[in-house]
Amino acid sequence: MKLYSRESSGNSYKARLLLSFLGLPYEKIEIERGGDGRNALPADYLTLNPRGQIPTLVDGEVVLWGSTAILYYLALTHDGQRRWMPAQARAGAEVLQWMELAQNEILSGLAIARGIIRWGFKEDLAACQAKGIKALTVMERRLANHQWLAGEEPTIAECACFPYTALCPEGQIDLGPYPGVRGWLARVKRLPGFVAMPGVE
Repeated sequence: MKLYSRESSGNSYKARLLLSFLGLPYEKIEIERGGDGRNALPADYLTLNPRGQIPTLVDGEVVLWGSTAILYYLALTHDGQRRWMPAQARAGAEVLQWMELAQNEILSGLAIARGIIRWGFKEDLAACQAKGIKALTVMERRLANHQWLAGEEPTIAECACFPYTALCPEGQIDLGPYPGVRGWLARVKRLPGFVAMPGVE
């Protein structure tokens, strides 16, 4: 199994988290950031991922791009206990609604705010921070009274939402007003197999 990723990428980190939680061996292939801020791609990379983004997973003949697809695939094919993605329709849908948050307000808010501060993305910082605060407010409403985002055990919803939430101080967003979110971040870090990334200790 191969994972094309970058150490500083939150989306790549989602896949690395689940691979580590599942105890799966894999080869990590680092995709550097070029001088223009874009991915410095190997010549044949677009045959694997026509979007030219990261991460991309290669598992035998299976090639998948995008963190959401990768998390879903790994949970269904490499987790014999089906712990990380429930089989029941309602429970699975509850996981997927948090995946929606990860790819909307968390990405366009928390992740882009971080990109503006760290790499000079040409976006409206205040607007991104406002979206990020909306995401944190939604998460706080759940996590004020629950241990995990969906159900009573950690799922791929944790892998999807954790990275950019943990990194949101890099986008100048304060986690202080969100004790439920802060407690959840600490619980994720205590899960067996947890691995860190730069900015997440």
